[in-house]
Amino acid sequence: TLIYGSYLSDEEDIPSSAARVAFFDTLAAMLAALVIIPAMATTGATLDQGGPGLLFIYLPNLISSMPGSTVIAIIFFVAVLFAGMTSLINLYEAPIATAQEKLRVGRKTACVIIAVIGVIVSLLIQGIVSDWMDILSIYICPLGAGLAGIMFFWVAGKKYVETQVNKGRENKFTKLYYPICKYIYVPICILVLVLGIALGGIG
Repeated sequence: TLIYGSYLSDEEDIPSSAARVAFFDTLAAMLAALVIIPAMATTGATLDQGGPGLLFIYLPNLISSMPGSTVIAIIFFVAVLFAGMTSLINLYEAPIATAQEKLRVGRKTACVIIAVIGVIVSLLIQGIVSDWMDILSIYICPLGAGLAGIMFFWVAGKKYVETQVNKGRENKFTKLYYPICKYIYVPICILVLVLGIALGGIG
């Protein structure tokens, strides 16, 4: 979010953009669930099956039983490829920018350096990648989001927050925005985060 946001102009209404992203992301997830859960039941998979097994075994088996399966499979995996590539853009942007700054090299050279490091690291962690990704998605990402909320509303200060959220907006947010987010929204998010980590750890 920070990487993509850094490319936005000051005229962009960030809260509205964030609301649209949240809405369409949730909609896409719900539509995917309406397909994936019946697909898993059809192929005999247990509902706790996920990750590469779901993507590369169960869904292809389902697609193969459909009319025009070859075309559907091509469209599906091309979409998966683009989803992966667009995710890599923001993951690699920070280390590429760091390499440019610290090593004083051009962008192409920095891209090559980080790509080589990325390939080496991916090969070395191949055996632990599934467990590592679970830890990252279940614990690290929510923790980072919680810390971002604390930094923004509790550390940055009211003046900074109001300046940033009103940038690019025609109508400014109500004065209640800051106290509601600081004293209600962020604590609730932290509580949900702690409960999620606790329940995930128990599970």
